[in-house]
Amino acid sequence: MTNKLILAIETSCDETSAAVIQNGDTILSNIVASQIKSHQRFGGVVPEIASRHHVEQITLIIEEAMKEAEVSYAELDAVAVTEGPGLVGALLIGVNAAKAIAFAHDLPLIAVNHIKGHIFANQLVSRLTFPLLSLVVSGGHTELIYMSGPDSFEIVGETRDDAAGEAYDKIGRVIGVPYPGGKHIDEMAHRGKDTYNFPRAMIQEDNYDFSFSGLKSSFINTVHNARQKGEEMDSNDLAASFQAAVVDVLVDKTIRAAKDQKVKQLILAGGVAANKGLRTSLEEAVRMELPGVELLIPPLSLCGDNAAMIGAAAFVQLEKEEYSDFTLNGQPGLSV
Repeated sequence: MTNKLILAIETSCDETSAAVIQNGDTILSNIVASQIKSHQRFGGVVPEIASRHHVEQITLIIEEAMKEAEVSYAELDAVAVTEGPGLVGALLIGVNAAKAIAFAHDLPLIAVNHIKGHIFANQLVSRLTFPLLSLVVSGGHTELIYMSGPDSFEIVGETRDDAAGEAYDKIGRVIGVPYPGGKHIDEMAHRGKDTYNFPRAMIQEDNYDFSFSGLKSSFINTVHNARQKGEEMDSNDLAASFQAAVVDVLVDKTIRAAKDQKVKQLILAGGVAANKGLRTSLEEAVRMELPGVELLIPPLSLCGDNAAMIGAAAFVQLEKEEYSDFTLNGQPGLSV
């Protein structure tokens, strides 16, 4: 098999990343520049600041990825880039960088869906086996996606309001932990107990959809009421109670969907896949309720936004010669 090399670029939100991927499953380099410190004082990502950072970093990051992979542009088979979903200004930086490289070096240009990238991050760990079900959980997305093959994506469940990661960040601000809140709440949850018994929204309903806005409201009201009465609350117990409510619903619906769809593999993907509570609960549930189903969870380095996952997803399109032309644009609301 000839080695096929893809230079991949990811700038959908607040990470500037470039990677060189070989044959869709081997990382030769994966450079990520995070902007967390710049956005921390605002309690969330500021799109204009994110775009400026991408402009400053993109060329340096691409050069570093090529240097670490020890490949030249002449050896590349394609350039891949995140087309969407994401912040429009941020996406445009990556798209224009990819178009410039593709044009300058006469390389095919591959537009990749960011969500598909999160799913294919798992291919950098183990071979995907179809049919599979993927639970994609991030700051902007909470979806259950059924795949009968490598280029078939069917959303069988999704959030009707807030994404799980978004809810984590919002309640993180209420508790007073730095942005992004998810990591801190996960750590606190392991030191606390589920004493507040927050609602498990839609857990009994006969569908695979999610809702986290009611849980978020319940949490905020509980905290505000206690503060008005001058009552002391244990932050670790609050975090544990919130996390238990989120994880219970995610795991319950995912296991039900996996049983109904009769899948061979279950995949966890997205930034919230780094959550230890979710990883542990899903591993336990799969072991107990889905014998014979393989569970794939990416390493922490591949949970957040990174270009390696974009390169892995792009390989499917490279094999089928599904290329974009130079009219390619950022698509902030792109769906799978």
